[in-house]
Amino acid sequence: MSDPRVTLVGHPAPGWMVNYADLMTELVCFFIVLYALSASLNKDVQKAKKDVEEAMKKDQVAGEVKIDKDGMKITIEEKGENVFFQSGSAELSPRMDEILAKIAPSLMTLAKEGHDIVVEGHTDDVPIRNRFASNWELSTARATNVVHHMIKSLHFPPQHMGAIGYGEYHPIVPNDSDEHRATNRRVVFFVKNKPPDYSAGDKKKEEKKKKEPDAPPAEDAAAQAPPQEGAGTAPAESASSEPAAENAIETPAEVPPEQTNN
Repeated sequence: MSDPRVTLVGHPAPGWMVNYADLMTELVCFFIVLYALSASLNKDVQKAKKDVEEAMKKDQVAGEVKIDKDGMKITIEEKGENVFFQSGSAELSPRMDEILAKIAPSLMTLAKEGHDIVVEGHTDDVPIRNRFASNWELSTARATNVVHHMIKSLHFPPQHMGAIGYGEYHPIVPNDSDEHRATNRRVVFFVKNKPPDYSAGDKKKEEKKKKEPDAPPAEDAAAQAPPQEGAGTAPAESASSEPAAENAIETPAEVPPEQTNN
């Protein structure tokens, strides 16, 4: 006999299943939204975004600053007088040094708090013919030089820095004009969301262990335990199997046999 609570194959599901499925779907969507807003809810990231936007506007640097579910992305583009690198070169221009000095304080605060910063290099689609084999190598070298400058000159923590080059393969606009090519020649500072600190629980456990007194060894505990009532305790001297002299039982002296007359 089948269980009436189990839906048989070929029969419709119970009515409550629809509501239950809708509830589970809404919960999944809710947690996805929370994850996407994790960076937006970070006050330090919001403050850094505002400061960088003000610095870019003041120095007339083209680009944008946006926050998504992965973190904050600062994009600076080569437009007007903002030439970051000479054509076909990976050496930073004086203008690039100035821009990095302006946005460095905001990025430094986030790096010290544990945020990883990845510098992305992007180029246009103009073929390169010099010591770099392709725009991939050129974009990677440019990103790496930016990271070296931030570590050596601006004293960023190297354990939170990284570099990557995408070459011409992540364009913002089609490479069909000089203006569009200048837009695609850009540097992106990707500030990742701070990873969760799983070591916090371990540190609390270690502190708790330090506060708790160490348990005495079993032998010491047995020696310090008070004797129970009614239980006899043998003195240390009675460890030997021979009885003590004061507790020994006296044996009667041997009686000589009576003398008889024959």
